[in-house]
Amino acid sequence: MARMQSGHTGNIATVLRGFLPAIAIIANSFAWYSSISVFFTDIVDGFQIAASESLMIFGAFYVGAAASAVLGARLFTNMRRELSLAIWFILGIFGSVSLIAISSEASALTLAASFFVGVTVGIGLPSCLAYFADSTVIENRGLLGGITWAVSGLAMFLLAVLLSTLSFPAPILALAAWRCLGLVLLLIVGVHEPQPRQAHSYSSILRKKTVILCLLPWAMFCIINWVEVPLLENLIGSAYNLVMSVEFGISGIFALVGGFFADLIGRKRLMIVGFILLGVEYAVLSLASGSQLSWYIFAVLDGITWGMFAVVFFMVTWGDLAGSMKTEKYYVVGGLPYLLAGFLAVAMKPYAQVIPVATAFTLASFFLFLAVVPLMYAPETLPEKQIKERELKGYVEKAKKTKEKYT
Repeated sequence: MARMQSGHTGNIATVLRGFLPAIAIIANSFAWYSSISVFFTDIVDGFQIAASESLMIFGAFYVGAAASAVLGARLFTNMRRELSLAIWFILGIFGSVSLIAISSEASALTLAASFFVGVTVGIGLPSCLAYFADSTVIENRGLLGGITWAVSGLAMFLLAVLLSTLSFPAPILALAAWRCLGLVLLLIVGVHEPQPRQAHSYSSILRKKTVILCLLPWAMFCIINWVEVPLLENLIGSAYNLVMSVEFGISGIFALVGGFFADLIGRKRLMIVGFILLGVEYAVLSLASGSQLSWYIFAVLDGITWGMFAVVFFMVTWGDLAGSMKTEKYYVVGGLPYLLAGFLAVAMKPYAQVIPVATAFTLASFFLFLAVVPLMYAPETLPEKQIKERELKGYVEKAKKTKEKYT
């Protein structure tokens, strides 16, 4: 697939047709990543084992995912992209099958299998996200990111429904088959090879002011989100899955809305709005945690925020910040807070019943409002010229409609 040029942005249908192979491959990857992570969690949570053993198993998984993401960005960056993605898909097939080796004790085999599953999840994510960034230009990256995430969300939902209807070990085979389908699709449609680019070191990336100003609030959100998950499960109880279903559906819609506005008004404003909504939703929970209405207000606002954040923090911002440089390491820097913070939900679970939820949600609201401060000083990653041109275009179109109305 040829790299899209900025001139295509005037005809989104043409751009989208050229981007369809990328959507299919990325959606397969995200759906598999989400499903295997959830299925792995369900397997371990289903064991009647001590909290310390559970932490060891989950720790092996998360260490494998994070370490392999760093390693993958180094190993795959100089490899042909189609080859690197094919290796990831093949590893994913074996990673899916290796779930069967995880048993109800933290044996060497279980820890090794958990670590390997984590490796198969993390090692190709930077290449996958770099493929997205290299397949777009900054002017349409938000909208295409929103479309990609919405399609991925649908694929996640359908795969989750399929897995829920199967009995063990059929879900493991289904995950392997899903990854195999992605590999076949990759070999059929192929991927474009990026132009040769220079790579930054991690130290040079982390010395960039804009990277730090975007990374700090994102890391704060990831920490708060995963710390609060066990508290929400304990608070909402049996209605938790229903509330999360509402949130998931809303997030898919607002991924599209967020992607559109990310290209129209910029990434920074969308981030600020998202953190304000997060602060409000946790404030509502802290004031009325026992009310079912507050749960659904939380689900709606959290769904809106997740939809917007999925676009700006997962898909767009790190590719913007890389500019003309290789993007893999930027996506590692942006992805590690999310990959590692998931372990916090596991670590906090034994304490969910003893932590005062009102206090926890109040603190979450305070720190999420505080996270806006770094963003106030962060420069906009979408070129100001692009924002002004679209604003001017909007004014011209309004003027034309007004003129036609009165002539």
